[in-house]
Amino acid sequence: HVQLVESGGGSGQAGGSLRLSCSASGNPFGQYCMAWFRQASGKEREVVASISRAGGVIYKDSVRGRFTISRDNTKNTVSLQMSGLTPEDTGTYTCAAGVVCSSEDRFIHWGQGTQVTVS
Repeated sequence: HVQLVESGGGSGQAGGSLRLSCSASGNPFGQYCMAWFRQASGKEREVVASISRAGGVIYKDSVRGRFTISRDNTKNTVSLQMSGLTPEDTGTYTCAAGVVCSSEDRFIHWGQGTQVTVS
């Protein structure tokens, strides 16, 4: 079983940067696809970025070029570096671990989420 704890949320200015981190306990972290999901108020949850076991990354179109997802399998962490923030990036960001990256239904471990507010 994997437990996920996010940190690094908060408030940021439009055009600014924030970094989110997710620390995982339990094993086997390295065998999971890791992703960051976002849910804005009144909207559906959406995947923002994912990174496979091999390090392959996929980004939502609206964040490509602004956000960078990375993982450190030796430290059981996954991070999301966000730059060029816009108010549309506001939402609750949740770290998740999945069997595969290709389907949200295959994400089986979820963190509690951290709020990001951009003004």
